[in-house]
Amino acid sequence: MVTVRAMTWNVWWQFGERWRERQIGIAATLAAHRPDIVGLQESWAGRESSQAEVLAAPLGLHSVFGGPSLPDPVEERGHDGVGLGLAILSRWPIRHAWTHRLPSSRATAPVALVAAVEHPGGVLHVVCVCAEHHAHLAADHLAQTRELARLLDDLGALGSALPVLLLGDLNAGPGTAELAALTGHDGIVDAWTASGADGDGVTLSAALPIAPLGATKQLNRRIDYVLLRAPAAGPAPAVRHAGVVDEAAEGLHPSDHFAVVADVEL
Repeated sequence: MVTVRAMTWNVWWQFGERWRERQIGIAATLAAHRPDIVGLQESWAGRESSQAEVLAAPLGLHSVFGGPSLPDPVEERGHDGVGLGLAILSRWPIRHAWTHRLPSSRATAPVALVAAVEHPGGVLHVVCVCAEHHAHLAADHLAQTRELARLLDDLGALGSALPVLLLGDLNAGPGTAELAALTGHDGIVDAWTASGADGDGVTLSAALPIAPLGATKQLNRRIDYVLLRAPAAGPAPAVRHAGVVDEAAEGLHPSDHFAVVADVEL
């Protein structure tokens, strides 16, 4: 068996006055945990470089960026021309990548970023996404997670011997209809549950000084996930370990979300 370490993390764009220090903490966390595949939400890209490239290069990883992931306008002084989107980092080459439009009533619809990774065992399809978070757009939220389930089915039907990975900020806690649209779907497994991990695995904690306290639907819940879609020709892969990465770096939390990491046997 070959183990792949997958990580998902909403890295809070360039928000806050200390975003450059947070960037250092994000890089240090990735270096410490050494994930093979990473999905980043609320990642940034400028005219000359992207967060994906900056983080991937020192670790010898490949990267791709795509967007938009959140249609909300970003109005931060001094950040003109900096986009907000999704990123995938990979230990193995990325054969190609594309965006998949999600259903939305907004003028600008968000997308999922999809990458076909050249893993030694075959093509490993990775989906990175940030789902709708506004309570008044609950219908969009549910439609998006249903569309993600269809996307995973479509990718799984391409015939790879490897599972499909979804790395996402789904803005939905366990037991919600939005999450059940995925985890209640045949062949899709929540890595946290499959690992037998202890505790609730909270990824958006009100205890953080930078926590978005207005997000009452998501606060103090696990809303960030590593999901697995079993390959068409086999069972869901075993998950050896799953956990929340919640440590600070030099006394500063690198994001308002905690990361989730899972060791998956392929």
